[in-house]
Amino acid sequence: MQYDPIKHSLGKVFNKRPFLRRFFYRLLDLLLLRAWHIKKAIRIWGKQYKDGADILDAGSGFGQYSFYLSKHSKNNKIFGVDVKTEQIEDCNKFFNQIGESNRVKFEFADLTKYSKNQEYDLILSVDVMEHILEDVLVFKNFHKSLKDNGMVLISTPSDQGGSDVHDEHDHSFIDEHVREGYGIEEIEEKLKSAGFKNVEAKYSYGTPGKISWKLSMKIPIIMLNASKLFFIILPVYYIITYPFSFILNYIDVNMNHKTGTGLIVKAFK
Repeated sequence: MQYDPIKHSLGKVFNKRPFLRRFFYRLLDLLLLRAWHIKKAIRIWGKQYKDGADILDAGSGFGQYSFYLSKHSKNNKIFGVDVKTEQIEDCNKFFNQIGESNRVKFEFADLTKYSKNQEYDLILSVDVMEHILEDVLVFKNFHKSLKDNGMVLISTPSDQGGSDVHDEHDHSFIDEHVREGYGIEEIEEKLKSAGFKNVEAKYSYGTPGKISWKLSMKIPIIMLNASKLFFIILPVYYIITYPFSFILNYIDVNMNHKTGTGLIVKAFK
């Protein structure tokens, strides 16, 4: 299933004006359950950094998490990196338009090669590691780039049906993934082997989240892959289905799941 072309089409529409991009970020925050989990984790982390922090958005994409972090504290400094130059250009243009380019910047970088020496208090990696084969190398770069007591926050599919893979004969719902998902012990061991002293991993996308994901993401993507004409009926579709997704997302974020198709991982230096 082609996910990137859909993202590209949406980006072209919402990049036309700053207010449209803000609206797009708001839509992503509402629709994407992972955004609910990530924002909750950031709020908890941010209590220790009320005076601001140096942050790396590792795989910044559309820049929605950089935008959230910039609003979370006016003293935060955010550096976003990605391998997609078009998205880097769009993000730099947007943050320049809204007057935040002095503290929010974006640059092309390959995470297998990118590292700094104890520069960041937080490294955010949202739905990135499932795209990178050399994951331990990236984790080592993260460790080197963090200040002492810094944290890396990772959202990634689990091996319990992540990427909509439920048995050995299934294929990832999203073609761009190089792995179907991580086991909790696997990702904990890899992060510790990279030097992290304390790792906390928990499941997201439990039963409520899986239902919500199908309603808010999988079905619309299937429709849009079939025909771009479905863009016309999407607003009506979401008016009908989103109240259910909202309730399911709220339940998922506030539950402890024995299993789930996603992982939220915190690793401390």
